[in-house]
Amino acid sequence: MKSWAEEDRPREKLMQKGRTALSDAELMAILLGSGTAKLSAVDVAKLILAAVKNDLNELARLSVKELMRHKGIGEAKAITIVAALELGRRRKETAAAARTTITCSLDIYNLVRPNLQDLPHEEFWVILLNRANVVMRKTSVSSGGVAGTVADPKMIFKEALEQLASSIILVHNHPSGNRQPSAADIALTRKLKEGGQFLDLPVLDHLIYTDHGYYSFADENIL
Repeated sequence: MKSWAEEDRPREKLMQKGRTALSDAELMAILLGSGTAKLSAVDVAKLILAAVKNDLNELARLSVKELMRHKGIGEAKAITIVAALELGRRRKETAAAARTTITCSLDIYNLVRPNLQDLPHEEFWVILLNRANVVMRKTSVSSGGVAGTVADPKMIFKEALEQLASSIILVHNHPSGNRQPSAADIALTRKLKEGGQFLDLPVLDHLIYTDHGYYSFADENIL
């Protein structure tokens, strides 16, 4: 891999662009560390993934011996892959055990507090819920300056549709501590509510977070 362009090396790519920029094969290549005389680590990873039709769940079912049947995979590399996938499985179990059901605006506030507390800039988050109002995921969709951030409706709904969410909750923080919505906040909320109705993806609330309290559009009956 030393002969590759620096931006194409998985480790360097992760450092430069972040972990989400890497493909499954590139992430596996980091675990493998090296390939064979004729194949790079990424090539070896691609062959393994192709054998399981690029299904990571199928990959996680393979034993050490089954992985070792692939060219370039010895016992140590096979064990590394199995261990990494087991950690991922255990993470899923932990997340499932800590599922949160949203019943009121205070639940939303408590859910996002670890992410937004003490931030000196604005961030816009979306919370995805299933039909039982259980949190599927919370994710940041934009980050801005002290005065504001721009939330792209297309990105918000793309995330929700990809995760098959049943409804969404919008959250953004006001570093100033002012809980009141701006005209732009109100306009964006209306726009997203209308878009959600069209997509059968209701917006249940929009919470303005501050370290000392919050403003809920739903509680104030202006959603």
